[in-house]
Parts: sequence; structure tokens; C-alpha cells
Amino acid sequence: MRRIISAMLCFLLMCTMTACGGKNTVQSETPAGGNSLSADEHENNESVIGDNADTSKDVPSEVYMTSEVTPEGLIAVYEALNASPTGKIAVKLSTGEPGSNYLRTDLIGDFVQSFQNPTIVECNTAYGGSRANTAMHYQVARDHGYTDIAEVDIMDEDGSMVLPVSGGDNLTENYVGSHFADYDYYIILSHFKGHAMAGYGGAIKNISIGIASSEGKAHIHSGGTGGSMWGGEQDAFLESMAEAGKSVADYLDGNILYINVMNRLSVDCDCDSNPAEPDMHDIGILASFDPVALDQACVDLVYKAEDGRSLIERIESRNGLHTLEQAEKIGLGSRTYELVNIDN
Repeated sequence: MRRIISAMLCFLLMCTMTACGGKNTVQSETPAGGNSLSADEHENNESVIGDNADTSKDVPSEVYMTSEVTPEGLIAVYEALNASPTGKIAVKLSTGEPGSNYLRTDLIGDFVQSFQNPTIVECNTAYGGSRANTAMHYQVARDHGYTDIAEVDIMDEDGSMVLPVSGGDNLTENYVGSHFADYDYYIILSHFKGHAMAGYGGAIKNISIGIASSEGKAHIHSGGTGGSMWGGEQDAFLESMAEAGKSVADYLDGNILYINVMNRLSVDCDCDSNPAEPDMHDIGILASFDPVALDQACVDLVYKAEDGRSLIERIESRNGLHTLEQAEKIGLGSRTYELVNIDN
């Protein structure tokens, strides 16, 4: 009987090992609460799974990465997703204030033009600056070369439309540009960097604050209270970004993908016309169908970088990781991911 039991245990163990085969995984703990990876792991194309979720229940989201911050690298990391966008395609990016580190057309132009009749979409700001009204905003888009590579649509030039928010702690409604519904598929192309209020800006910020109308931006900043956008409670603001982002993802029902470009990693956002000069190296371009996994992977790479101290301080001083916590809590995505390096 003992021999039979032993044989059965061995058989079960072999089956388990076979089922876990394929990509190698690494689990480790970082101050960011997510994943950690070494240069050797990048070189060996190992996938990385963070320890911030129960991997026995959660299937890790795939995040693809290239260290090549080039037009070719951008196209390659997008192609790794094997996405099939159809219909009227919107490319959502930040047009950026003049003087900021907005995404340059010499990097993104070929990628944008690889789609049939794409439209670059944005919304007006709620804080003033050069993009606070539609006419000025279109001029900034022209000055930054975006109208040379695609049509540009300031989605809230005709006001807002309302999206319901499900499962939120702060928002029940999210106000986005009224042209939001005009598009069938969204490519969320974000410049990952620091942010004076949110700690960092990436995919989640781009689908929340970025797609919100001017009215909606103020609503999110106030934590849904309708009060001052500058005097709201910080955690409520961070949570509201996650909640607004989920309303956008829910509405699109899978017709969306996310790309983060990790270059010019200033502690300041592209909404700042006089940002601090980056004091860390460019890291790469990452892509995923999961905005939470994507932002978590970028944050983890910053924490791993030897020269990431300034950006880490900016993230932590604003409690920026709380956006990721809330986003996972309400089901926008998972902080558990597999990082797949496509360079090898």
C-alpha cells in the first residue's frame, strides 16, 4: 500500500511540474509592492510574477517589453500583443504643454500611421495652460507635429458624455469628452513619468484624467465631491483615477490596448511646461492589455533602477502606489504580471 501511495504522489508531482513548465518565473518583494527583476533575468527572457497577489487564483497578465526606445521598438512591442484593432481607431496620447517631454512624432509617427485612418484624441485641461481651450489646444497639437501624422480630435470641444462607474468608493459617474463614443478601438499610448499630484503618470492616468473632459478632470481631482480640484483628499483623488479608468475600460469592453514609453523620465508630467530634467536613464517601451499590470511593471522597473531615486521619491511622497491598489481592488486589472522581454 505504501508503495502504491508513493507512486501516486510521484505521478502527481510530475504532472504539477509539467503544468508549470514554459516560461520561468521569479517571485520577490520590492518597496513598490510588485515585481523585481535582474539584468540576468532580462537577458534570459525570464518572465516575472509579483508577490502582491495570490497566484494560485490569478492568471498573471502578460506585459511585453523592449529596451529599444525607437520607432522600430515601438512597432515591435505592439506586434507582440497580436492585437486586431478594427473600425475607427483612436490613439490617445498627451499632446503635452510646450517645453514638456511629450512623445515626439519622430518616435511615434510610423506607429500611428501603421493604422488605417487613425485619429489622435485628447481632451482639454482643467488647470489653464496652453491647452485649456479647444482653439489653443489644436494649435499646440499642430506645433508638436501631431496633425502631420494623423487627424486630431479634441474630444470635449462639444462638451461631455457620462459613463457610469461601477464598484467605486468615490465616483458614481465619469465625464469624458463627448466624442469618446465616436471610436471603436483605443490605442492608449502613454509617456510614463512622474507627476506632481499623482506621483506618476502612465496608462491608468491616460484613460482617466486623460480621457476625462475638462469638467471630468475637475470631478476626478475633487474625489467626486465637486469641490476644489486642488483641495481634495489625496487618496480619494488617486482612487477616483482608478475608478474613472475602469468606467472607460468597461465601456470599451476589450477594444483597448495600452503602451507605456519609458523615456525622458522626469519627476514632472507633460502637463508641466518647465519640467525637471530627467536624472535617470531611459528604460524601454512596454505593452499590455492590462493597464494595471503595465503601470505596475513600469513602477517596478523604476524601483529596480540604480538611478531611480528621484522618481521613487516623487511616487512615494504622493502615495502614488495607492492608485494601483484601488485599480486592482475594483477589477480594472491585476498587479500580478509576467514580463516578457522581446529583445531576445
